[in-house]
Amino acid sequence: MTANANPFEPADLTDELTTPDPGQEPTVEDVESPAVGEDAAQAAEEATATEPVEDPVEAFRANLRSLPGDWYVIHSYAGFERKVKANLETRIANFEMEDYIFQVEVPMEEVVELKGDNKKKTVSRIRIPGYVLVRMDLTDEAWRVVRETPAVTGFVGDARNPVPLLEDEVMNMFDPLIKAAVREHQKTLDRVPADEQAAAARDIQIDLEIGEIVKVVDGPFEEQMAEVSEINIEARKLTVLVTIFERQTPVELSFSQVEKVNL
Repeated sequence: MTANANPFEPADLTDELTTPDPGQEPTVEDVESPAVGEDAAQAAEEATATEPVEDPVEAFRANLRSLPGDWYVIHSYAGFERKVKANLETRIANFEMEDYIFQVEVPMEEVVELKGDNKKKTVSRIRIPGYVLVRMDLTDEAWRVVRETPAVTGFVGDARNPVPLLEDEVMNMFDPLIKAAVREHQKTLDRVPADEQAAAARDIQIDLEIGEIVKVVDGPFEEQMAEVSEINIEARKLTVLVTIFERQTPVELSFSQVEKVNL
């Protein structure tokens, strides 16, 4: 066998099986085999061209691994988590620490609440009150910028030399966000029948354009700004690009989940 030979494609054996004897009459199998071979080749080509659907959870995990820095947990006064995030992001810019402190997140989750009129409503709330996540390189200066942020009481663990979260711990912190993205993706399978879509589309008007910035007003991405990438009038849905871990991620939302932003 030569150095370039493929052990799964023995050329000599293939020739021996497929080359007919000159003195032998062709059989039905010999006549039909080229067509079968063409069909098989086409099927193989189509199978190769079809890309497997990426597991959203594993895609999320891979994205985590590709980002610089480690994730740390800081304590804040309960009820001040969003304020801490805003204050810290301002300090990062003011102290020019963008190369050391990369991201600040307040993990959220969706819960169903029963209102006074006995109606259920899904609301977004802070998953772990009193805690904020920071992705950073733990230098002395970065530690000081985070620690001295108003309403921050300290790092979780060793206050001076905190230990970063493990990968599975970070995944667990963002579990509701991951599940929400999976659910939104799954909803694309639950389409309204085509005839109902067409009938409903005649009564729909939406004042949005591709590339326009909107604000998400409902769901796990509430309060985030997003860019419209697709509009499906018939399905009453639009696809927006939401920034998750510094990457734009497509999310499908209903028209009622966004509002126009007047810039």
